[in-house]
Amino acid sequence: MLNVTSRSAAMAPPSQARPAGAMLHGGMRIFFTGGSGKAGHHVAPYLADQGHQVTNADLTPLRHEGIADLRVDLTDLGQTYSALAGAARPAELDLPAVPAYDAVVHFAAVPAILLSADATTYATNVLSTYNVLEAATRLGIGKVVFASSETTYGICFAQGERRPQYLPVDEEHPTVPEDSYAMSKVAGEVTARSFQARTGADVYGLRVNNVIEPHEYEQLFPAFLADPALRRRNVFSYIDTRDLGQFVQRCLTTDGLGYEVFNVANADTSVAATTEEVRERFYDGVELRREMGPHETFYSIEKARRLLGFQPQHSWRDVLADPRA
Repeated sequence: MLNVTSRSAAMAPPSQARPAGAMLHGGMRIFFTGGSGKAGHHVAPYLADQGHQVTNADLTPLRHEGIADLRVDLTDLGQTYSALAGAARPAELDLPAVPAYDAVVHFAAVPAILLSADATTYATNVLSTYNVLEAATRLGIGKVVFASSETTYGICFAQGERRPQYLPVDEEHPTVPEDSYAMSKVAGEVTARSFQARTGADVYGLRVNNVIEPHEYEQLFPAFLADPALRRRNVFSYIDTRDLGQFVQRCLTTDGLGYEVFNVANADTSVAATTEEVRERFYDGVELRREMGPHETFYSIEKARRLLGFQPQHSWRDVLADPRA
């Protein structure tokens, strides 16, 4: 099993990409937190299908064939260390020593506001992210991919209406949210950047847009296509779980970037209206920094395309007819 350490990650040349699915020795040993959540229960199996050995660390088991489940409270540093340093499968007991994890994918979180008290949401997310990064880097794991959020831009969960400062929204856009969930994600990014500076590990943050499961196209999108206002808080964008899996795989197979954050979205918008029509109705007066395609996402993925080779493969248009066509 290939063991990536913070030293080797720091020495890797920038953007050294391994072909997706072409992992050494059958794949990486991956510690995946939150694999039972909405995004995780798609992404963890996707990674297992790519040949990786995945351990799901969550309070709720995933119960997916080929994925080990560990019940871990990530707000407890001792539990986090113990899980990351220990065996996850009976077969590992026959090895001379417990194998190390090659990478951590951290998706576990209170996933939105209005699910817990605001203070609980903030504390849970900030502390669990700190603990995962502390344990992973102390144990010499050289690759951490963590879920941040579209909400960091301060639009999604704002009280009242907030509009982007400019379009399309890229990773340089200010992150000054006002809600507890998005604050916790900004804090997580700051924490992650500091751990990367301390260790030299590759630490990539994913500002994940609204996660859509394949069955939700028929359930949700007819309303979105009829009324684009329903998508204002998500900057009219989305990410298909299958493309999110591809995105994480791209992060795992691209070494040497140090600390980076990436917008994660599909290439098109989640509405039938054109980008120009959306701009005229919802973003009048907002600076347009470059010309955009007729259905191009307002949540720019150009950085991920450039540094990771990310190319979304899915769209609501594969499932539903465009009512404007």
